[in-house]
Amino acid sequence: MAENSQNRRYPQNLQGVLQLAVEAGSAAEGPAPLEPMSEERKMWLREALAEVSKGQMDEVQQMKQCLALLREEGMSERQRDGEEERDEEDGDEREAVFEILSELCENLDSARDLMVLGGLDLCLSQYLCHAQSGLRWRAAELIASCAQNMPQVQVHLLSIGALPKLLQLTDSDPHPTVRVKALYAVSCLVRELEAGLQAFLSHDGFSVLMRGMQSENEKLRTKSAFLLFNLLTSHPEQKDTVVSMGMAQQLVAVLRTPHSPFHEHVLGALCCLVEDCPQGLRDCRDPALGLEEFLKQRSKELQGKEECQEQLDFCERLRVTCFSGQRSEDNGMDR
Repeated sequence: MAENSQNRRYPQNLQGVLQLAVEAGSAAEGPAPLEPMSEERKMWLREALAEVSKGQMDEVQQMKQCLALLREEGMSERQRDGEEERDEEDGDEREAVFEILSELCENLDSARDLMVLGGLDLCLSQYLCHAQSGLRWRAAELIASCAQNMPQVQVHLLSIGALPKLLQLTDSDPHPTVRVKALYAVSCLVRELEAGLQAFLSHDGFSVLMRGMQSENEKLRTKSAFLLFNLLTSHPEQKDTVVSMGMAQQLVAVLRTPHSPFHEHVLGALCCLVEDCPQGLRDCRDPALGLEEFLKQRSKELQGKEECQEQLDFCERLRVTCFSGQRSEDNGMDR
């Protein structure tokens, strides 16, 4: 049993905090958890850090200590004589470090400080390619948190080549959580940043999103469709590029998979592709796609379902744009 909370004393330094966090988190659970810390564990870490730092350590100092622990060559290299348990403890300890850094970097100034201290470079060079998936996804999540709404950090990450690595992880990492967190970081780098969008285009980012929508990972499908819809809404000049890839046909194919809430974003993206985009409109009108009949059937299925109202609205918008005036246009051409 854990010792009585009245007798528990907080450790006197950051390494002590991390050691207790590792013991508390893994004693009853075995291998390092693949999901984020529980709220209770986060609260305990925050309280412990507050005790440690009271009067002696500001946030920059905490970050320096965290990065020193992440940079320790020995954390994964020592005990190479078959002691796998030591490696698991090291992984737990570093996961706890990433949790602390993520908490600190919710503050925009701290995110900038982490960049200056070389923390983002470390994430890219050492942890996005780490053998342990728990460290890969936490590194991607930290990058995303720091990049969000921070142009200076975004530009730095682009300059050190973070985007192609994140796209690669999104596309092919064997662990589903890594793929989702990497796509989150991609989104934070390309939305609202022209340089980010251009880098995304140069690395065939739209194809990565298309494959993400075709994956078996529900979260990845949802986030891929949402980012596609967002980019087409914010950058309508990219419609021709996307249409030339055959995106309209592929999106219709995605809609024919078993119905899912993420189809709302797919329908929204299709609406973007048929408005003010002649080729997109022609693609969706192709009788071989059978889109008109599909939209009628899907609308029938969604009627009366309040949670599906957005999808229903997109279905109607698509149907009207693509097919309501088509017969009169065809008749006019015949005459």
